[in-house]
Amino acid sequence: MILSRMGKQMRPEEKRDVTYETVRVSDLRVGRRGKHHELLTGILKNLEDLPAGSALVVPLESIGKVSLANLRSAVSRSAKGRGLSLVTYSDQKNFYVWRKASDGAKPPAGRKARK
Repeated sequence: MILSRMGKQMRPEEKRDVTYETVRVSDLRVGRRGKHHELLTGILKNLEDLPAGSALVVPLESIGKVSLANLRSAVSRSAKGRGLSLVTYSDQKNFYVWRKASDGAKPPAGRKARK
């Protein structure tokens, strides 16, 4: 006898038809590859090679339809996943991002950075 999800016994002839294809889990590409993947890969790659005390400048016109809030969130999420601590800042034309210094990175004079 076969048990259903509700704990009721089902006879073999009552067995449900499988209407979906099956695959082995080992054949699946597991991992999050969101719509900002290429943009984030480029930013994080550039951050790896960035000299200390320097910020990466990303022109807002180059990010397409991605909102600044979504970009900031995606960069932060990806950096945390890689164990990086970043600081971000933006103005009307650019998005700036840099690695947080051990003694605390400072935003441009008169501005607050978002951590």
